[in-house]
Amino acid sequence: MPEPAYLTAEGLARLKIELAELKSSARTDLAARLRSAIQMGDLSENADYHKAKEDQGFLEGRIQELEYLVRNAVIIEQGAKSDTVDIGAHITIQEDDYPAETYHMVGPKEADPRNGRISHESPIGRALVGHRVGDLVDVETPGGKTKFKILKIE
Repeated sequence: MPEPAYLTAEGLARLKIELAELKSSARTDLAARLRSAIQMGDLSENADYHKAKEDQGFLEGRIQELEYLVRNAVIIEQGAKSDTVDIGAHITIQEDDYPAETYHMVGPKEADPRNGRISHESPIGRALVGHRVGDLVDVETPGGKTKFKILKIE
């Protein structure tokens, strides 16, 4: 059974746009580059041809990845109220005396910690899932062990 790809509705829309772009204009541009390189003659020493073939492999790999993600997408419900941390929740946490930080718990394909989006599969995400407001949660991070207090779940 394929792994579900947890995505927000916006994330899925972005992937669909990227997929459509790659399947149309990007493929067309790459085909033109290949035709041009082939017309140069001797393919064994044709750097343009080898680069275009390499780019084609990356393009087709990305298309396959995006098709898989779109096909197996599970939309994260926005605003689903819960008293425990789960994927889709906005969680406000605080470490020691540092300022509180709010994160949106998303799937790994949309994770962007610098922009407040953490994966439910990350060390912090895994540790927070299932906990409630007021809980102190021990988290093992690459930087060492730390504790977070859950201040709010939305």
